[in-house]
Amino acid sequence: MIIKNGHIMDPASGKSYFADIKITDGVIGKIADNIDASDDEEIIDAKGLTVAPGLIDTHVHFRDPGFTYKETLHTGALAAAKGGFTTVICMANTSPVVDNTEVLSGILERAASEKIRIRQAASVSRGLKGEEPTDMEALKEAGACGFTDDGIPLRNGAFLYEAMNRAKELDVPVSLHEEDPAFIKNNGINHGTVSEQLGIYGSPSIAEESLVARDCMLALRSGVHVVIQHISSGRSVELVRIFKGLGANLHAEATPHHFTLTDEAVLKYGTLAKMNPPLRKEEDRQAIIEGLADGTIDLIATDHAPHSKEEKDRSITAAPSGITGLETSLALGITSLVRPGHLSLMQLLEKMTAGPADLYHLPAGKIIEGGPADLVIFDPDECWKPESYASMSSNTPFTGWELYGKVKYTICRGETAYRD
Repeated sequence: MIIKNGHIMDPASGKSYFADIKITDGVIGKIADNIDASDDEEIIDAKGLTVAPGLIDTHVHFRDPGFTYKETLHTGALAAAKGGFTTVICMANTSPVVDNTEVLSGILERAASEKIRIRQAASVSRGLKGEEPTDMEALKEAGACGFTDDGIPLRNGAFLYEAMNRAKELDVPVSLHEEDPAFIKNNGINHGTVSEQLGIYGSPSIAEESLVARDCMLALRSGVHVVIQHISSGRSVELVRIFKGLGANLHAEATPHHFTLTDEAVLKYGTLAKMNPPLRKEEDRQAIIEGLADGTIDLIATDHAPHSKEEKDRSITAAPSGITGLETSLALGITSLVRPGHLSLMQLLEKMTAGPADLYHLPAGKIIEGGPADLVIFDPDECWKPESYASMSSNTPFTGWELYGKVKYTICRGETAYRD
């Protein structure tokens, strides 16, 4: 395969240039001007398009095993490829939980047949109960790329600190869902004027901020790479900024929904705008954007969380939290961050490629000769509306929105995983 006439953007090197890319046996064989093609080579004309490293999502839920009426490894892979992602990291809150090597190996064996690279995080605690540690050494040896009890906070600080110290020895990150349930009466909705209009108490930002403060200190003390997942509060962003300045190996994820929407969206979209942690106020959204701009927040992740229509059609308090996000993530980044001038396109791509690759020690996230041929080809200026999805679920408020940035091709291991 030869990709011709593309505008190559490589955040790992910071370089942006026009060239052709020759792909041979799944790797980038040559990058040069005017590469000649043989008769048996596929040619992709990328004139007017951007060629970037395949996107990497550090936080997805493919619901497999246990909840495959919402998503499977296969449909999740299709959704990822349609969104330009060549690598995703699945969370451990499946059924059974990914807390042992048997479950982990079963997932990775099935994932190997998909057209994108599916990595798997294992849980910090057995059964996500926050009491008994998993065998991190064995799980890493079996292929776990990180550890998280995502979906459930680790309430015992001493237990978490011990887990951080073990993860530090293994050189893998620990990712944390920061919501103390002691402060929450109804999850998924920010406690404030919107929740009051709905007649419920909701989830106040202190639920997140209190655990972020604790875990920033634990990160500083342990030295391990800690990811604050799906950050939603402006105060949380400031805590991460402060502790990064003190030398903590902290990272933070921002989701497209948290940098695009506020809790006012709940009044318009109902349960489609319900997620944990919830959408918060405009000042929180702006603080997240500021954190993305100054590097405090170094990851953009979707928290892709599919649910069935029947589940989301329940009442606001009974419906599950979460939205899908893989197929709209790049476009929302361009629409909400790049076009308004908050980030350059290179900065956006760095938080979706090279940054995640470095954190998880992935041989991806860059365009170099000899490197893996994992690429996304997209038109940053094309306006489109998401109407149908490769995911089994469509629980998103962004259906019908006018978005900029259309994925044209996703190439993984030198093969076409998606074509528009």
